[in-house]
Amino acid sequence: MMKWLSPYRIELFLHGEELGDFIKAPGDDLLVSDRFARAFQEEGLTGLEGFHPVEVVRVRRKRRGSKPTHVPHYLAVTACFSRAAVHMALSRIRYADEPPTCEECREATKNAIYGFSLEPGTWQGEDIFRPRGLHGRLVVSERFARFVERHGFTNMILTPTEELVWDPLELGPPPG
Repeated sequence: MMKWLSPYRIELFLHGEELGDFIKAPGDDLLVSDRFARAFQEEGLTGLEGFHPVEVVRVRRKRRGSKPTHVPHYLAVTACFSRAAVHMALSRIRYADEPPTCEECREATKNAIYGFSLEPGTWQGEDIFRPRGLHGRLVVSERFARFVERHGFTNMILTPTEELVWDPLELGPPPG
């Protein structure tokens, strides 16, 4: 993926009534509201890098309805790539061909995920991060989950790692 460089300008598509505090952007980037960014930094949470101001050039609605009453100021951030590693034996991941052979990246094509856990001793305490073996997934700490709930941030669904189900081909959980 190419890195998003300034100027940070974006067109947003509104699916509901109001724009959220947390938006997945193309690539590895995320957009967070100014409110979210201030609280994240004030509480000393870790794992997000960047915090570059973003210019929202246009907001389009995906459905009929009025324009949003408020367009928050957004910042572009990136979640760090962590040393935390997916625990190969305890995770319920169905691989397309073979499980990962590289102990460092732990990447292999996945067909389904029915929960996963991290290898003990690999997580270094980040509050939001991308683990080795599931770089496309964001993982958050319990502290981050309490932070989101306490502040009422929107546009985030937090699922415990052991309950995560992703099975686009409907193959079912891995055998065993």
